[in-house]
Amino acid sequence: MNRSLVIVLGALALAAAIFAGAYYASQRACVMCNDRPQDSLSWLQTEYHLSDADMTRIRALHEGYKPKCEAMCAQIAAKKKELEAALANGTNVTAESKARLAELANLQAQCQAQMLEHFMTVSQAMPPEAGRRYLAEMKAQTLGLHEAIESSMSDAAGHEHHH
Repeated sequence: MNRSLVIVLGALALAAAIFAGAYYASQRACVMCNDRPQDSLSWLQTEYHLSDADMTRIRALHEGYKPKCEAMCAQIAAKKKELEAALANGTNVTAESKARLAELANLQAQCQAQMLEHFMTVSQAMPPEAGRRYLAEMKAQTLGLHEAIESSMSDAAGHEHHH
C-alpha cells in the first residue's frame, strides 16, 4: 500500500476511536445523570460540603425567593422595552429616554439589593465557614459585573472611569 493510503486509514481509525470514546462517555454521563437527577442547586452541596438538612433549608429559601426574582426580571424586561421604544427612532437622547434609563437603573439596583439580601439569608442557612465563603463569592458576582464593565471600558478606551 502506498504511504498516503496508510495515513488516511490511520486517521480514519483514530477518528472512529475518538468518536466511539466520546459517544460512550456521553452515554455514561447521561445514565449517571438520570440515575441521580440533580437540581440547579446541587452544586452548592458539592462546593460547600453541605448536609442534606442544609440543602433542605436552602431549597426552601430558594423556592421562596424565586417568585420575587421572576417578578423583578419581568419588571426589568418591561422597562428595557420601554427604553428601546424611547430610543428607537431618535438620533438624540431625549428627556423620555433619560427617564427610562433612570427607571431601569433603579430597578436594577433594587434587583441587586434583593439578590444580596437573599444571598445573605442563604449564607445564614449554611455552616458558618461555608456561609462566609458563599456570601463572599455571591457578593463578588453580584457587584463585580458593573466593575468588570467599567474596567473593560477604561482599559480599552485608555481612560479612567471612576465613580
